[in-house]
Amino acid sequence: MANELSTENWLSLKDAAAHLAVHPATLRRWADKGVLPYMLTPGGHRRFSEADVERFLQEQRRAQPTLPMAQVWAEQALTRTRQGLAAQYNQPWMETMDDAHREMHRQLGRRLMGLTLQYISSEEANGDLLQEARSIGQEYGRINRAIGMSLSDALAASMYFRDELIEVALQLPDTVRVRTHDNLRLMRRINQLLNAVHLAIAEVFDTGFIAGDSES
Repeated sequence: MANELSTENWLSLKDAAAHLAVHPATLRRWADKGVLPYMLTPGGHRRFSEADVERFLQEQRRAQPTLPMAQVWAEQALTRTRQGLAAQYNQPWMETMDDAHREMHRQLGRRLMGLTLQYISSEEANGDLLQEARSIGQEYGRINRAIGMSLSDALAASMYFRDELIEVALQLPDTVRVRTHDNLRLMRRINQLLNAVHLAIAEVFDTGFIAGDSES
C-alpha cells in the first residue's frame, strides 16, 4: 500500500462499494484484510483502483457461479415481489413513505435480492454476506426511523419481503424438479439471511444508533 496516487482512475470507498454492490463497511473490512488493495490520500482516505475493483468483481463472479435452482428462484422471486408491491400501497408501512423513500427502499431491495442469491448459492456459512445483510437491515432501520415509521410497521415491511421469497421457494417443486432436501436448504438459507436483516432493523429502533461512515 503506497501513499501517492498515480494517474490511474481511482474510486472513493463509497464509489468502489457501490460498484461492487456492497456496503462501504464491507469493503473496508476486505481492504483491512488485504483482499482488495488500496492507496491512501494525504488526508488518510482510501482510494481503490478502478481496474482492481473490476478485476475483483469478475473474480467473484467466476468463483461463485449461480446454481440453476437458485437462478430460477431469483427470477420468480423478483417477478413476484414487483407485482405484489402494487397491492401493498394501502398498508401503513407503505403509506408512511413518499416517492423518494420508496425509491430508497427499492434500491435496498435490489441489493438484498442480489445478496440473497449469493447466499443461497454458497455452500459456506459466509459471515461476510451475513454482515452485509445486517448492514442493509441497519439502512432500512435508519430510513424508516427517520420518517417516523413505527418498529412494528418497519418489521411488517421486511416480513412481507421475506414471506414473498419463502412463498416462491415453497412453490419451486411445482415449476422445476427440486429435491426436498435442496428446497429445505434454500428456505433455511433465506431465513438465516433475512433474520439478520430483521434483527438489525430492530437494533436501530432500540438504540437509535447506526455506525456512521466518515470516509468518502
